[in-house]
Amino acid sequence: MSRSLYLPDPVQRYILDSCLRESELLAELRAVTLADPRAPMQISPELGQLMALLVRATAARRCIELGTFTGYSSLAVALALPEDGRLVCCDVSAEWTAIARQFWKRAGVAHKIELRLAPALGTLDALIADGEGGTYDFAFIDADKENYLNYYERCLQLLRAGGLIAADNTLGFGRVADPDDRSERTRCLREFNARLQHDERVAVSLVPIGDGLTLAFKH
Repeated sequence: MSRSLYLPDPVQRYILDSCLRESELLAELRAVTLADPRAPMQISPELGQLMALLVRATAARRCIELGTFTGYSSLAVALALPEDGRLVCCDVSAEWTAIARQFWKRAGVAHKIELRLAPALGTLDALIADGEGGTYDFAFIDADKENYLNYYERCLQLLRAGGLIAADNTLGFGRVADPDDRSERTRCLREFNARLQHDERVAVSLVPIGDGLTLAFKH
């Protein structure tokens, strides 16, 4: 989502003008992606900045991303990681992630990133099977909404106590609040939000940035 949907335009502009710290490469990547008709899949720059702050605030060293697209979120996270940090990126598109690879290399962070081109559930299951449960600090979920609960449960296994999950698009373009919207995508987002509201394993907050960002802190 290239902007926060729930803010009036003057407020959105004020936030960008007064608070955004976007590197030249991030701005260039955003511009490149905006030329693509699928650009709404890209996160907003203010969300990218928040993610970088969360990575630093939690002293994260090992991160997971589900849904890389052209790489804006992964670049923001990788730039915030320490030199020996690691980010596992899960996507199924060689076309989109080819753009991401270019920008990772130009930013000097490609060595921090492991891209796995495969269905994300399989990648997460493989990480768990390899004994990596409880070893990650931060997970960003921004892939197919129908699998959000499946991604969440696996990321929760992979995160350490004190780790943080960030799930994007949890307001579903506002459709989650529309009782007449009975689409599968919206139904899955409603179920995800309801499940996390009552999940005692985490502290949770739904932040109205981008298209809604749910933060879940693992106890």
